[in-house]
This record gives sequence, C-alpha cells and structure tokens, in this order.
Amino acid sequence: MTEALPASYHTLEYEKVIRALGEHTVSRLGREKASKLVPTQEESLIREQLEETEDASRLLRLKGGIPVAEFDDIRPHLKRVRIQGTLNGQEIAQIGRILRTLKDIKRFFSDAKEEDIPLNRLYEKAEQLVSFTPLERKIFSVVDEGGYVLDDASSALKRIRDSIKSTESRARQKLESIVRGPQSRFLTDAIITMRNDRYVIPVKQENRSTFGGVVHDQSSTGQTLFIEPQSVLDLNNRLRVYQVEEKAEVERILSELTQDIAPYREDLEYHLSLLVELDFIQAKARYARSIKAVMPKLNTNKHVALYQARHPLLKEDEVVANDIIIGEDYKTMIVTGPNTGGKTVVLKTLGLLQLMGQAGLFLPVEDGSTMGIFSSVFADIGDEQSIEQSLSTFSSHLTTIVSILERMDDDSLILFDELGAGTDPQEGAALAISILDAIGQTGSYVMITSHYPELKAYGYNRPETINASMEFNVDTLSPTYRLLIGIPGRSNAFEIARRLGLDDMIIDTAKQLLSGESQNVDQMIEDLESRRKEAETEAGKATNELKEAERLHRELKEAFKQYQDERDDLKKKAEKEANDIVDKARQEADDIIKELRQRQLEGQFNEPLKEHEFIDAQTRLSRLKTEEDSLSKNKVLQKQKQKKALKVGDSVEVQSFGQKGIVVEKAGNREWVVQMGMLKMKLPETDLIQVEQEKVPQQRVSINRSSGMGVSTEIDVRGERVEEAVQQVDRYIDQALLQNYPKVTIIHGMGTGAVRKGVHEFLKKHSQVKTYSDAPANQGGSGATIVTFK
Repeated sequence: MTEALPASYHTLEYEKVIRALGEHTVSRLGREKASKLVPTQEESLIREQLEETEDASRLLRLKGGIPVAEFDDIRPHLKRVRIQGTLNGQEIAQIGRILRTLKDIKRFFSDAKEEDIPLNRLYEKAEQLVSFTPLERKIFSVVDEGGYVLDDASSALKRIRDSIKSTESRARQKLESIVRGPQSRFLTDAIITMRNDRYVIPVKQENRSTFGGVVHDQSSTGQTLFIEPQSVLDLNNRLRVYQVEEKAEVERILSELTQDIAPYREDLEYHLSLLVELDFIQAKARYARSIKAVMPKLNTNKHVALYQARHPLLKEDEVVANDIIIGEDYKTMIVTGPNTGGKTVVLKTLGLLQLMGQAGLFLPVEDGSTMGIFSSVFADIGDEQSIEQSLSTFSSHLTTIVSILERMDDDSLILFDELGAGTDPQEGAALAISILDAIGQTGSYVMITSHYPELKAYGYNRPETINASMEFNVDTLSPTYRLLIGIPGRSNAFEIARRLGLDDMIIDTAKQLLSGESQNVDQMIEDLESRRKEAETEAGKATNELKEAERLHRELKEAFKQYQDERDDLKKKAEKEANDIVDKARQEADDIIKELRQRQLEGQFNEPLKEHEFIDAQTRLSRLKTEEDSLSKNKVLQKQKQKKALKVGDSVEVQSFGQKGIVVEKAGNREWVVQMGMLKMKLPETDLIQVEQEKVPQQRVSINRSSGMGVSTEIDVRGERVEEAVQQVDRYIDQALLQNYPKVTIIHGMGTGAVRKGVHEFLKKHSQVKTYSDAPANQGGSGATIVTFK
C-alpha cells in the first residue's frame, strides 16, 4: 500500500484492533509480530494470511488450538552461545521449554493429519518443524523447569551436595544444642541465622566471650552480636569449601551443556521464528472467535459486499449490523441524514474492516461477504467542533483532503465524514460536489457522509453514484442506526416538531417557505421510503416462505435418509438372522448325519440301517426347511404345484435331500413312498416336486457296486459341466456319509482342469471333508481326487 495509508490507521482505530489482537498471543515476541501487522495489496499474500487464519480457526474449533505454550525470547542466549559464553541454568531451561513445545506442536499436527483435518497452509509449516529430542532430554537431565541444576547432573555434584547436607546438618545440630540448652540465656533470641553465608547465633554484647569464635555482624544498637561459635567454626569452614566446589562443578556442567547447544544455534533461531509465527497465527484465530468473525471472500475487482457488518471495537449487543455494498454497481455512496444516526460508525466500519481483511484478519460479518483489494485506504473523519473553532476545523479537514487528492489513484478507497462542513453551507456543498467530481475522474471508490441537500440530487444525477441514509423512527423520535442504500436521508424536522407539540400553523408556514425543489425532493424521499417498506414487507414474506420451503426440504431429506438407514438396518438384520438360521440348520443336519454314522459304526457294518430309521432321519432333515409364509400362501405357486397330480411311476425331486427319485406307491393322505437309488422313504407330498422323466445319458455317473452296500466308493463325473459335476458330487458325498465311508474317490478327468478346480473349491468349503488330494499315479493321478471324511 502507499505511504499515505498509515496516516489513516489512527482515524479508523486500526491500532486498537492490533492491540486487541496482541492480547491473544502467549509470548512477547508474538505481541511484537502482531504490532507490526500492516495491510497489503498483494492478493496472494492476503489469501495466504486468510487461509492461515482459517486453518488456526478450524484447529481451535476441533482440537482446542495449537499447543503453543508461553515461551521466552532466547535470541540473546543464542548470541552468547555464538561468542562461546556460558549460559546459566535458567537460560538453558528456557531453551529446553521451547524444545518441548516444538515437540508437542509437531505431535499435534501429526495427530491432526491422521484425523484427516483439512488444512490449507499449516501442514506445510508443521513439516518444517524438527524434534530436538536428544538435546531436550540432555537439558532436562541437567536442569529442572526453573533452571536449577539437578543433583544427578554429575556424580561429583551429587557427592558434593551430599557432603554439604551432611555438614549443614551437623552444624545446625551443634547450634541447636546451644539455642535450646542452658547456654541460651546468653542469647538475645533463641534462633539460628546466617551472616556472610555462615551459620551464626545472636549473642548479648556482654556475653561475647562465652562462645568464642568470630563476630560477623551486630545489631543497630550494638547490644546484639552475631557470632559464629568456635564449636562450629571448622564445620562452617568445611561447608564453605564444599560450596566453592559446588559452584565450580555447576559452572563446569553448564559450560559443557552450553557447548552441546552450540551446534543447534542456527536451527534454534529458525524454529523460534516458526514458533512466533504459529503464536501469531493462533492469536488471529482467537481474536476472530472473540468478535465472532468469519473469513471473507476476495474480489480483485474491488467489489465490496459486507453483509451484517459490525464494528469490531463495539460490543455486539451495542451495535446495529448493516449491509455495506460498494464497488460493483456504483463507486460512490453519499450517506445523508441527521446527526447521531450512525453515519460515522458505518463509515469507520467500512474502512476498518477493509484494513483488517487486507491484513489477513477475519471480519465480523456474515458468511458469504466479500472484500475488495485497494492500493490505499484514506479517511478524513472527525467530530464537529464549536463555532469558535469552525475555521480551524475546516482548515484542518481541507489540508487532509488536499493530501488525499494528491496521493489517490483508481485503486484507492476514500472515506470522508461531513465533506465540506465547517464553512458556508452553499459554498461547502459546492466544494463537496467539485471534490467528488475530481475523485470520480480519477476513478477512486468513495463513501461520504453529509448534511447538504444538494448532494442528494448529485447522487441521483451522477453515474456510478448512489444515495444512502440512516433510518430514523419518527414515532419514537430516535434513530434505528440501519443503513438504507438507495434512499437519501431527510431531516424529519417537521415531523419531529409536530410530535413535540409545535403548532400546525407554524409548521405549515415553514413548509411554504421551503423552495419547491426541496419539497419535491422530500416528497420523493418519502415516496421512496414508502416503497422500500413495501418491498421489505414482500421480501420478508418471500424470505419466510423460502425458509419454510427449505425447512420442509430439509425434513424430507432427513426422513428419506432415516428411511434408507432403517431399510439398510432391517436388511442387515434379516441377512444376519437368515445366516444364523442357515448355520443352525447346517449344524443340525451335520449332527443328524454324525448320529447315523455313529449308529452305523456301532453296528460294525454288519446290519444296514433299517428303512424306518432312514425315514426318521429324513423327517428330521425336512423339518430344517421352513417355507416362507409369503411362498406358502402364493396361490400362483400352489396352483403350479398342483397342476399335475402325482401318480405311481412319476419322477420327482425330493426337496429336503435335493435328490431325484421314482414314486413307488401312495402311503396315505398326501404321503408317498419314493425310491431314491437303493433307499425307499415315505415322504410328504409337499416335499416332492414333479419333474420330467430323464433320458438315460450316454455317459453318466458310473457307480461301482460294493458288496453289501448300496453306494459305490467312487463317482465318475467326467464329461459333465462344472456346475452339474459339483451338484452330483454334493449329493454323492451325502450318500457316502450316510453309508459311513471313511474315504471316497472322485473321478473328474484332466481335460482343461475346470471340473477338477470346481470340485476342489467345493471340497475346500465342505464341513465334513477332512482332507482331499490327487490320487496316486496308478489310480488316475491328477484325473481323480481322494477325499477323506472327518
């Protein structure tokens, strides 16, 4: 920005904002950085600063803020390190605390990254941080937080301090025996004190020879002598020697630790600057939260639209928020109206918020507000003075105006309060109009406040210029402090006079004295205000209807989402219940088969299971299948089932076994005897589905009969498709398990290997298969698989 900009800082109270910002830092260096914050016109820099503030605000909201602890300025310490000086314990502890803070900050950003917190800029800064963990551990193994050198800093120091404690204890014991024994009568007070770093006792003047020793001090009256008794003289001498040794050892330790810090000097200086920057950035976020500010949008075309803008230095409950819009449809705004209506506050709010935004600070406005980027912001704002000072006031303002006109350009924002005031009204109005014309020729953006009615007409007649005013409630005779863009202000003097009881005749006479032009302007303003109120009423209705529509839309979205969630939950629940039922049925089926196998084993294969036992097992298996109500009640399905009545000789599929058989005879009401291979079973009609008679294929499953058993120990599925082969193997294994075979052979051939692969995939998932492997070379090799059951 130009050099003229700082002259407006004081006028717009920008310095107060900076002081308030500095109060949110944790360090003196952070406050210094905040105090140097100035607006800029570089778009990239403004955007970067705003995004940094946005990052800090998000971290403040989600994680309580960056853990920047209070820290000291260690630059003087590092300078002494550079010239090979020795740091004291407190200075080293201050460096250690900064290292600890850096470690905490680095861990903080690492956690934030794991939590997928989106940041624009601060992750890049965090990546520059380095942990000095070894140096930090070294520092705090030597000194504590306050800088005191720890006893364990070295073995020599521990030995010396142990000796000091022991010697002090012995010396105090000897003195305690004096102050609490019979010799205490020679003392002025029964206490032990220190003089010249040595233990002494207060002895009466007349008893100075009683204890011998050395006199170190006396009272102001001379009646008390502070004597080091002869009995503790040697102990105090020894203690003094230990203290000298302690001091030398501490200096040696600190000197070594200072040398350990020296290689990190430049890195520490750089990290100190990073820490100061993070402190400053977080202060911007905290200040934004304190004034309820948000991030504005940037507009390089200088279109300013600050919605519900508030002055940041006024309390929220004491200021009226206003929409301040300038730059797009009009470059000049003339705000007219009576005093104490809030014109100056609006003027200052625009200027101050623009400065804050160009300094990277959030603004106390509503979301969606836009700020421009100006090369400079000039302001001439001042309270009116007394009549005696009017000449000097006019001269002062005119001097400032001349300076602004000399420095302004087409990217400047200019704010004038009571332009042309302090002189003759007609001359002042003419001068104000000519100044606005000069500014318009340059192309600057300007907002002014004024009382002159001539400027209202100027606002109507000049291009890119608009009138505005501060609303005044005639009923309550008080301003509302609301900015009305597009409507010039009027004095309301006649309405106020009538409300206050002035005679109507006087008011009518006064109106007649007004020029016709003034009356027409007032009438026009009154008409505009009437239309504005009507428009506001209609806009209010539309807003309410829009809010209601948005509410209904939101509720519908929530209801639909809830429906989808409930549907998904029900589906998951149904799937889980179905899986549980299937698992339970499978387990029960396995138990039934195991029971049959056990009974077969107990019979030692001599007596096969009897038919009624198979029927009983089949009945228990069929009970595991529960037909859904919706299917059992499906008339179309039932009609299809009953389309053709069963008769002896029909081919049927037994659903509970998944096998095909021949109807042998009718066993009763809706029950039939079905032959499945060597097995005959009585089954309910509902378990049977009539199928077409199968033609005997040229190459089908070949079963080698074994003595005394109805099922072969091997099955041949060569030539079958994968799905059919797997189905046949599935049925065959069930039969083999019923026969209690320990192992069987599946002949699938080699071919393309698809049937072999499909069979192996099926065997892998079968609950009763213990192992399976290719047959030996003399039994078919990889063209057959031997299966062992559990």
